[in-house]
Amino acid sequence: MKWLDAVLDLLFPPKCPFCGKVTERTDVCEACERSLPRVPDADTVKTEKGLAVAAPLYYRGAVRDGVLRFKFGGESGCARALGPLLAQCAAERFSGEFDAVTWAPVSRKRLRRRGYDQAKLLAEAACASWGIRPTALLKKIADNPAQSTLRGESARRANVLGVYEPTNIERIRGARVLLVDDVYTTGATVRECERVLRDAGAADVMCVCLARAEAENS
Repeated sequence: MKWLDAVLDLLFPPKCPFCGKVTERTDVCEACERSLPRVPDADTVKTEKGLAVAAPLYYRGAVRDGVLRFKFGGESGCARALGPLLAQCAAERFSGEFDAVTWAPVSRKRLRRRGYDQAKLLAEAACASWGIRPTALLKKIADNPAQSTLRGESARRANVLGVYEPTNIERIRGARVLLVDDVYTTGATVRECERVLRDAGAADVMCVCLARAEAENS
């Protein structure tokens, strides 16, 4: 409701998710919009073993700081400002190619500890730009170590193997799925999610992340 948004903006003024400054805008402030490390259009889609991954930003500097505050600092409200970046990127790269949107979920233990699922919030915020809602198609069944604590593709790949299960099978079967996540580094998480979705009958899977590392082993 618009009146509720106005009240919330008055009590909790919108802040830029990257620099943290109060802004009259509901998304990224003008200064950050000019200086963010954007992935060039020609390099936005990165295909790994048949999986197309799009990201609007590189994971460095203010982007990294903003993602860490959003993911680990309790600043869940940042999703509202970050969603349009994801929505624009997905629309430009995958327009008409997907008919369902989901996210790479966190475990129940991590959800209780953090209080929210950051990828779900991003998916909801992106979908709000299109007037739709995302659908839960995956469930995380193991509380494995955070990928950010591991180095190298092999370690990260082993860490996520078998930690997801499909849910809502009828919705997956035959669907072209857009998977939303926060950061793409080695791609181990999204590739495992892709495998589970395809095994459950998804016709196609593509991914949009807020940011990606410039090198796979970063």
